[in-house]
Amino acid sequence: MARNLDLAALRSIVAVAEIGTVTRAAAVLNLTQSAVSMQIRRMEDRLGRVLFTRGGGRLVPTPEGEGLISYARRMLALNDEALARLAPDGAAGRVLRLGVPYDIVSPQMPGVLRRMAADWPGHRIDLVTSYSRQLQDRFAQGEFDLILTTETRPGPAAAILSRRALLWVAAQGMGGDPQGGAALRRPLPVAFKPDCAFRAPALAALEAAGIAWAAVPEGGSETVIETTVAAGLGLTVRMEGNVPAGCAALGPAHGLPPAGVTHVCLYQRQAGTGFAAALAQALAEAYADPG
Repeated sequence: MARNLDLAALRSIVAVAEIGTVTRAAAVLNLTQSAVSMQIRRMEDRLGRVLFTRGGGRLVPTPEGEGLISYARRMLALNDEALARLAPDGAAGRVLRLGVPYDIVSPQMPGVLRRMAADWPGHRIDLVTSYSRQLQDRFAQGEFDLILTTETRPGPAAAILSRRALLWVAAQGMGGDPQGGAALRRPLPVAFKPDCAFRAPALAALEAAGIAWAAVPEGGSETVIETTVAAGLGLTVRMEGNVPAGCAALGPAHGLPPAGVTHVCLYQRQAGTGFAAALAQALAEAYADPG
């Protein structure tokens, strides 16, 4: 009798290893949490090995789990390569429209696009950047296959990829440290686009701390905002891990209140297969919680 490993279960196991929780992995895979848990249990029973232990709020692969995951990645890569070259949606050269908020494109997306181009030759991803609210509206109208958003209060349809602190950022000084001059001015000069999802929680934190603020003239693009901050003319807020070039995060010593937290969320139109599933997986891995 042939003995085969379940590729769907292997994909789930790799996702859990990369993302760290069954709940988030299930959301990315468009499966229920119980289905992913069952896949892991059945694989453990099949192999007679424990694949994960819990540590620091995450599921961590055991040494045996790491060994299986190494094989699984190679098996899934071959499976996806075969689909890309031979399946109907592979041969045709599928196009996916992906929406990503302006301020989380870098540094993750270049690596995602490189990986997808290498693994799925002949396919294309049309990347569009906008604000989270606008991306959600356009996704609801059918304009995108997948979108990422940053949300302080994710809705039930969101697949949460990570939870990140919001950081005050200022111009970068010598040695990479932030220039604190703008943080000392009162009213505090802040630079946000009106549609920025981080604007409301950041300003609410300032007001709760009794810190007067004044908007640096708003308008233009996110590039204008980041250039204004890099020039030392004001502060803005960015997600942990996505501080723009020429800027640096301010620490508690600068006297500003915590700006809150945000979540990176994934929405996809339907249960993905082939190219779409591979893109969702790549996004989940790129934007997973660090560590």
